[in-house]
Amino acid sequence: MKVTVLVAALVAGLLFGGCQSTTKPPESAPRSQAKAEAPATPAQTPRAVAVEKSPTQTPLLPQPGQEVSLFDGKTLGQWKVTDFGGQGQVSVKDGAICMATGNYMTGITWTGPVVRMNYEITLDAMRVDGSDFFCGLTFPVGDNPCTLILGGWGGSLCGLSSINHFDASENETTRMISFENGKWYHVRLRVVPNQIQAWLNGEDLVDVDTTDKAIDIRIEVEESKPLGIATWNTAGAVRNIQLKKLPEGGQ
Repeated sequence: MKVTVLVAALVAGLLFGGCQSTTKPPESAPRSQAKAEAPATPAQTPRAVAVEKSPTQTPLLPQPGQEVSLFDGKTLGQWKVTDFGGQGQVSVKDGAICMATGNYMTGITWTGPVVRMNYEITLDAMRVDGSDFFCGLTFPVGDNPCTLILGGWGGSLCGLSSINHFDASENETTRMISFENGKWYHVRLRVVPNQIQAWLNGEDLVDVDTTDKAIDIRIEVEESKPLGIATWNTAGAVRNIQLKKLPEGGQ
């Protein structure tokens, strides 16, 4: 009888010990998996940092009297390469946007918010190589576009295209200026109600009363709207592009 009880107790002890040994591994497996999965959080960190380091967006719209930069000197930012078809390469080098000679046009178009009236745009432009316009600045005049041409039609013609359907070569803004390749020129453009003005290196270039006049562009620069810069069979560069919102009345 005692032997039977002893045998029964021994068998029960073996069975109990066996349940403990088989239940521990499943419990330890989840803990080891949790430790293995822990590094997943650091692995996600570079992606989060990359998003935080994305280029700062230009303010939606500058306030009256405020000036904002449209080019940081390092990346195209909110500029895109204009799809003229046959355009040359566009790159950023030494703090400037470089537009290689295209067939026929190369340029950039602004994709950010646009001020359409009471504003000034300033920039530096250079003809790197070639003999035609190195800066065709297309800009808004209210709901209409217009283009300031520097160095077109053989290399020296300046003016607005178009006024009353006449190009820069045949309206009251026509000017002939000799430009040097490899030299920076400072451009300042002002758009206020009934008037467009422009200066080159601080000297008067354009001053036209737009009252009751048709303002438009040539079809070749259609892809530059609403704000863009282009060259024609010429390599050019631009830098220091600034936009200033003027108070009502343009003062």
